[in-house]
Amino acid sequence: MKKDFIHVTDFDQKEIYEFLDFAIDLKKRVNNNDYKPFSGKSLAMIFAKPSARTRVSFETGFYRLGGHALYLGPNDIGIGKREAVKDIARVLSRYNDIIMARLFDHKHIIELAQNSSVPVINGLTDYNHPCQIMADILTVYEHLKNIDNIKIVYVGDGNNIVHSWLRLASIIPLHFTCLCPEGYEPDQETVKLAKQSSISTIEITHDTINGVNGADVIYTDVWASMGQKDEAESRSKIFNNFQVNSKMMESTNKDTLFMHCLPAERKREVTDEVMECSNSIVFDQAENRMHAQNALMVKILNKA
Repeated sequence: MKKDFIHVTDFDQKEIYEFLDFAIDLKKRVNNNDYKPFSGKSLAMIFAKPSARTRVSFETGFYRLGGHALYLGPNDIGIGKREAVKDIARVLSRYNDIIMARLFDHKHIIELAQNSSVPVINGLTDYNHPCQIMADILTVYEHLKNIDNIKIVYVGDGNNIVHSWLRLASIIPLHFTCLCPEGYEPDQETVKLAKQSSISTIEITHDTINGVNGADVIYTDVWASMGQKDEAESRSKIFNNFQVNSKMMESTNKDTLFMHCLPAERKREVTDEVMECSNSIVFDQAENRMHAQNALMVKILNKA
């Protein structure tokens, strides 16, 4: 049976741990340019929601492993608008070995996977961002040499990044805190899923003083994502006290790492000083998008 990657929870705990070691090994092999498991293979990349990093990381990664990646932008495929999702899935399956889609509506990625005869990878939806979190946990593992029971504090909107962290916390033991303004909490069903697993500590708090205490990692994102830019000014006032700055980093009482999934709006959700500090692992994190996605695709295509 084909293996899709729609949610982080499509992998179990054992597979997550195996993925981390495999991704680190594959990263070395890619940099040595001596491993081509995708020779003769093609990847179709559907972009309803544009992104430079997602396109470059998938396209470059697939190419460096010997395959060909095809970019299909918003003007090439009007998914769910000009053409039915199930029709797109069936057609692209006839041409390609694997499909990646970066979409707005989460139900479209579900429908795409249900109707595709080849594996489908979720490159992002408004609900979640599983490839980003796989890159994130890989980066944390490289730096801390451990992921069990580390404290991750996400500062900002309870968005698709938070939903993927919560899903990860339902399968591996973490202490995950979402530090957000009132009214900007993550999806309650996803919070419930993480809490019911009973293997992680889950906190949703609005306390910017105590919320970051003991954090191994502080993580943030833009305050207004794509599709929310008309709210940018109003959110700027609401989120003003949630900026990640040196004071916040120092208040953890720990040697805390800083992460951001990019693009960053410097001097808004994070200061230049924090972005450029020695504990910032933002660009290791960005590089690992390619390596994590490569590892996912090799595993999914049974080429490990």
